[in-house]
Amino acid sequence: MTTSFAPGSDGWIRPLGPTGLHVSAVCLGGSPLGSMPQLYGHEVTDDEGVATVRAVLDSPIRTIDTSNGYSDGESERRIGRALAAAGGRPEDVVVITKVDPRDRDYSGDRVRASVQESRERLGLDHLPLVHLHDPENFPFEEIARPGGAVDALVELRESGEIGAVGLAGGRVQEMARYLDLGVFDVLLVHNRWTLLDRSAGDLLRQAQDGGLGIVNAAVYGGGLLAGGAAGSMYGYREAPPEVLEAAERMRAVCERHGTDLRTTALQFSLRDPRFATTVVGMSRPERVEQTVAAASADLPDELWPELEELLPPERTWLDAPLGG
Repeated sequence: MTTSFAPGSDGWIRPLGPTGLHVSAVCLGGSPLGSMPQLYGHEVTDDEGVATVRAVLDSPIRTIDTSNGYSDGESERRIGRALAAAGGRPEDVVVITKVDPRDRDYSGDRVRASVQESRERLGLDHLPLVHLHDPENFPFEEIARPGGAVDALVELRESGEIGAVGLAGGRVQEMARYLDLGVFDVLLVHNRWTLLDRSAGDLLRQAQDGGLGIVNAAVYGGGLLAGGAAGSMYGYREAPPEVLEAAERMRAVCERHGTDLRTTALQFSLRDPRFATTVVGMSRPERVEQTVAAASADLPDELWPELEELLPPERTWLDAPLGG
């Protein structure tokens, strides 16, 4: 049997690259906390969001990931309320956030304002890690120009106003251009290193070569690998038939080995030594205990090569190479 990633095991608390931070193998993903029904198909009330964070604080999960722009700041507000209700941030809990544009403003001034807004909502004087979030939605030359968003984050780190600086984005070809700048401490990838998609392979090697800490998010591909009625979407877009077929065949393989697709999709990321933490979106308190149980499950070694044989072709991945 494979080694589980149960709390208390050697693999549960891990160093996050050069940051000096230590994170739990599983991280609460704050995207659904503030309520994003357009992405997740259901509303999340204020009480549910705060209760979910309180459940995390009472669990072995010691890392929380959010962003300034999630539900126009509501995710951060709910995390802040939960931290306040708990008497403040526990010493071993790491809260990570991201800077976001306001409308089409992703200037250096906007980055500084975003950090201040996050501090106030979270009730934290110091942010240990702040990501540049989804810069691929803007021209590279605008975000990376002298005095722009990247420079502003680096200046905030150098002045001690924030800790480490991360890069969190989607399209890997664009993210590679930002890593080439050589200023980031951490890389977060989403939807692009899962049972169904390996778009991030080259980008992960680039991050490793640069000595960055690496975070993996959206390992369920937006729901397709989470089990239940996930529909036909993967990574926020319609999945090709080959991807849907592969997911169903993987589901059958998991059941034959006495487990389920959700547990396996999570452990696919947890067992990869490149990832310091795996971000899992949660918006209900009961999901916290379920996720810890999934991380702790023992899965048979022979499961993994069987699933690898079912990987969809490269041309179906989110960021397939041009001409692929």
